[in-house]
Amino acid sequence: MPSVRRASFVLVLLCAAMGGCATAQSVPAPAVSIVIDPGAAPRVQYGAHRLAAALHAAGFQPAVVAAGADRPTGRSIIVANLHSAGVPKDIQNQQLKSEGFIIATSGGGAVVVAGADDSGQLYGCLELAGRVRQAKRLPADLHVVDAPAFKLRGPCIGMQKTYILPGRHEYEYPYTPDLFPFFYDKQFWREYLDYLVDQRMNTLYLWSGHPFASLVKLDDYPYALEVPEDVYQKNVVMFRYIATEADKRGIWVVQMFYNILVSKPFAEHNGIKTQLAAPTPLAADYTRKSVAQFVKQYPNVGLMFCLGEALKGQENQTQWCTQVLLPAIHDGMAAAHLTQEPPVIIRTHATDARIVVPAALRVYKNLYTEEKYNGESLTTWEPRGQRQELHLTMSRLGSTHIVNVHILANLEPFRYGAQRFIKKCAIAARDRLGARGIHLYPLSYWNWPDAPDLTDPPLKQWDRDWIWFEAWARYAWNPDIDDATDHAYWIERLSERYGAEAAENILAAYNDSGECAPRLVRRFGITEGNRQTLSLGMTLDQLVNPEKYRAFPELWESQSPPGERLQEYVDKEWNHQAHEGETPPQTMDEVLDYSKKAVDEIDSAASHVTKNQDEFRRLRNDIYCIRAMSQFYAAKANAAMLVLRYQHSHDIADMEKAAELLDQSVGYYGSLAKFGTWYRFANGMQTGQRKIPVPGAVNGKPANYLWSQLLPVYQKELDDFHQQVAQLRRGG
Repeated sequence: MPSVRRASFVLVLLCAAMGGCATAQSVPAPAVSIVIDPGAAPRVQYGAHRLAAALHAAGFQPAVVAAGADRPTGRSIIVANLHSAGVPKDIQNQQLKSEGFIIATSGGGAVVVAGADDSGQLYGCLELAGRVRQAKRLPADLHVVDAPAFKLRGPCIGMQKTYILPGRHEYEYPYTPDLFPFFYDKQFWREYLDYLVDQRMNTLYLWSGHPFASLVKLDDYPYALEVPEDVYQKNVVMFRYIATEADKRGIWVVQMFYNILVSKPFAEHNGIKTQLAAPTPLAADYTRKSVAQFVKQYPNVGLMFCLGEALKGQENQTQWCTQVLLPAIHDGMAAAHLTQEPPVIIRTHATDARIVVPAALRVYKNLYTEEKYNGESLTTWEPRGQRQELHLTMSRLGSTHIVNVHILANLEPFRYGAQRFIKKCAIAARDRLGARGIHLYPLSYWNWPDAPDLTDPPLKQWDRDWIWFEAWARYAWNPDIDDATDHAYWIERLSERYGAEAAENILAAYNDSGECAPRLVRRFGITEGNRQTLSLGMTLDQLVNPEKYRAFPELWESQSPPGERLQEYVDKEWNHQAHEGETPPQTMDEVLDYSKKAVDEIDSAASHVTKNQDEFRRLRNDIYCIRAMSQFYAAKANAAMLVLRYQHSHDIADMEKAAELLDQSVGYYGSLAKFGTWYRFANGMQTGQRKIPVPGAVNGKPANYLWSQLLPVYQKELDDFHQQVAQLRRGG
């Protein structure tokens, strides 16, 4: 700002010396005309106006004009389809993938923004707007060619809560202002959708158990509606508003639902359950008409369905898909006079997609498929085994296969910004799994849009976890960015947030801390699923005898690099056998090293932070928590190995050393509990479905979701273990 004032002052003096010329304030702003097609799509218009806003902020006088209808003034920016008549031939001759764009300075000085399609024009406008903001001028001699690596890129929003509603079951949450106030807030949606398009995300998934009874009414089943009439009318208006505003930004809204779920009033009226394990003619008719009416009423909204969980049996699931759901979409198409099948996404969760999808393709051609990336955690960039084979099978069908970065049970409630880990995962999704879409969960799915930090007002998740969303979006667009360019980008972004001198250390702390939770859960966890909250710890018995707690083999067979579990490692060590792959001691050494480096790095950054001090302190506390969690697991896993060794050695010294390590683990957990006072909860899903380390609900109420609630559990475990060792000493 001072340099601008100084330049104005110099100009005034020069004018006075020359005998009086116009002051700086009277110099007209240079005009720029942004020329778009007269029938430009809403997303092209949106992009043009965003570009105009950037030009205005840079001191230009922009105008968005229709080609042929208005006479451009000043310099021209031509926004058009690649093959439009107004685009120079040398640009038209270039090849572009879907959503791609070219920005080039033409021979006459005009800037051309040419898109492969409407979305390409939108992204081209946003790219040029970003360059204008950065340079504070319209750059000269432009030549930019870009296009996304992944076809679908976007996050999900859970229309769900951390708890189960009274009288209902999992996933059963009607759309109401009391449960989801953000759904009815237009300013919220404009802000969030602007954020998504700035990240070049093009998909937004809304997850619900049974959304239809909140969004459509059926003539044959008027009693099925489960919200009051005035709420229903609001829902219709808002759902259409969200879909329209999203489409304006090149974003496809997709509604997800489970099967077989029916509305609560429908179930009560007919004397049935809300969640059915097998099809019935009544449920089939109700569901078919609900889906058809949805397609008719919201033709631009996509559908994604999960065949499993409630619905059991492969034959039932295949029949339900091919005889109810897909025909229902055809019914809706006919009612809405649609001639092309809209894309439909089939989740492979809780069903055998190798059976369902080929059968579905005989009924419906425009199918996409979706499968979890690392189950319900983030564990590795080396997915393998049965799950890798399933991904590859789906990707070879010739459609678009999507990886779902799901739940993140091992990361919550902390920030996660390990961009180097995320980048490797995006490459793995493409190259190891054959995916062409990334579906991204927020880090606190069950509590959207609020972050788990104990602040008033609550932090918005996309503000707190900006680097999580931005990293996945960046690598979904291009995972092959060279490391030097990529590093410079993140240093610039962190400098904007915290100050230039702090950026290097903060990025290093993000990256190093982000290596810990993936390693811990894949080597020691019971499951990658939301049955387990990693940050709340594990009992000694869960580490020593994981099979008692329904340990999930796919965690270490598919969602981890090759390696050994605790029992296997101890047995091999005792028998003097060679070890293979990642071992428990290696994991403990690595997480202790990474977490210590992260603490040192975040502490080194502290004195250099010049912006967003409160948020930096919260980030720093996250790093401290991850350090304490890593120390807890390292001490306890070492104790578990000694207990397992005792089964071979029968040497009381092994148990005595295990007691010392267990005592250390409780001390580390005490530190975690102290740092944990900064959070509302450790885990978002506070229901009985959470089992590890202890149940997440008692008598249907949320329980055991804070470290302070678990500390007495681990203290008692330590006391009991000391008694056991004392008894062994006495020869008992």
